Amino acid sequence: MINILKNPSRSSFPLHFTQQTDTHGAEGRGGEGDQRGFRYSTEFSFHSLSPDLIVHNVSGVSGRSYLKSLIAEKMVNRQLLLTYGYLLMYISLSSGVILYNKWVLSPNYFNFPFPITLTMIHMGFSGAVSFFLVRIFKVVAPVKMTNLIYLTCVIPISAFFAGSLWFGNTAYLHISVAFIQMLKSLMPVATFLVAVMCNIDKLRCDIFVNMVLISVGVVISSYGEIHFNVIGTVFQVSGIFAEALRLVLTQVLIQKKGLTLNPVTSLYYIAPCSFLFLLVPWYWFEKPKMEISQIQFNFWIFFSNAMCALVLNFSIFLVIGRTGAVTIRVAGVLKDWILIALSTVIFPESIITWLNAIGYAIALCGVVMYNYLKSKDIGVSNQLPVENISEKTAKEWKLEKKSSDIVQDDNNSGHRNNAGTNNGGTLSSSDSVDVEAPLLPSLRISHFGSSRSLEHR
Repeated sequence: MINILKNPSRSSFPLHFTQQTDTHGAEGRGGEGDQRGFRYSTEFSFHSLSPDLIVHNVSGVSGRSYLKSLIAEKMVNRQLLLTYGYLLMYISLSSGVILYNKWVLSPNYFNFPFPITLTMIHMGFSGAVSFFLVRIFKVVAPVKMTNLIYLTCVIPISAFFAGSLWFGNTAYLHISVAFIQMLKSLMPVATFLVAVMCNIDKLRCDIFVNMVLISVGVVISSYGEIHFNVIGTVFQVSGIFAEALRLVLTQVLIQKKGLTLNPVTSLYYIAPCSFLFLLVPWYWFEKPKMEISQIQFNFWIFFSNAMCALVLNFSIFLVIGRTGAVTIRVAGVLKDWILIALSTVIFPESIITWLNAIGYAIALCGVVMYNYLKSKDIGVSNQLPVENISEKTAKEWKLEKKSSDIVQDDNNSGHRNNAGTNNGGTLSSSDSVDVEAPLLPSLRISHFGSSRSLEHR
């Protein structure tokens, strides 16, 4: 007999399945076992059982329905926990990379004023890691890349990608992190203007009003900046428009080609090409300075900095795959506020005035409205409702577990119960469902483009 035991004072798990057996004639007990018998129980961990096996062992329609509802509740809670964990990881990594780059490049701290060199280190490290994962360890397979696709898609996208990183990192030498985040509010404006010029978006009144609102907020914020620097502002705005061009090119060129890239293969093709593009400005602008100056090079600092940038690129794909582009945009807004607050603490020279705050608040309202209108346009079709999450997870769990079996104690039942099949075999406690998918083979590179507008190193 299988009983479902649950603590009545708690509505959450753990859930235990206890098998009871009355045994008579206990040895050495003087017949006590004949009168009372004794009970032993075997408890199975919830995570080591598949839903089909659990429900199969529960008799009664009401018991099965109750158990299914508990399983659904458990999986939904696990999905929500994973979602919050991924968003926290994205916000922490994105903020950490920006603050780390500022600390490395700033003359007041680590004093490595070579933004092109730092960007080349990032691209070289990312390209090397992706090469080992694709060619040596064969974690993922390379896509079918033709010379035509490489020339018409990868090269121009890599050029604008390199330019956006170069300009964005150079801005750290001249303006504060807080002011850079305020200027990044122009990203929707730049992307919308480039999309309209490339005829992939239409000029709409409601979107145009939001663009004007964002622009006015950025102008007010710039006017209130105490340490306003024209060079730094020009570099940052140039980086924003270079990123906007890359996003539009990604959508126009890659999406129309139907090319599917995961985070590893995208870096495998784009990072080396971006590295080569950065060699030209590095040779003309930074190489002569590096020859006459005393460079402070610390291997562990640059290695950890490049590693953080690489993990951030992977985490963006993971977060989008688990949450959606709309959710990560909202997380990007939260990240900007956190980053502005942290930058004023870590870098005391970064001062925020009332005009800065008012202007950024106005721009932020425009950004939020823009994200709302865009999500309304697409109907948020990529985001599943909560009731469908449990159904989808249960199906995935069933597929993962259908070939696994569990062997009950031979002294109890003398037979084997299988999880989805009647084949032999056992299911150990270590055979758990891998709910994380760091490599998403079906994720298009256009998702990568839409997410990069939230993070510029």
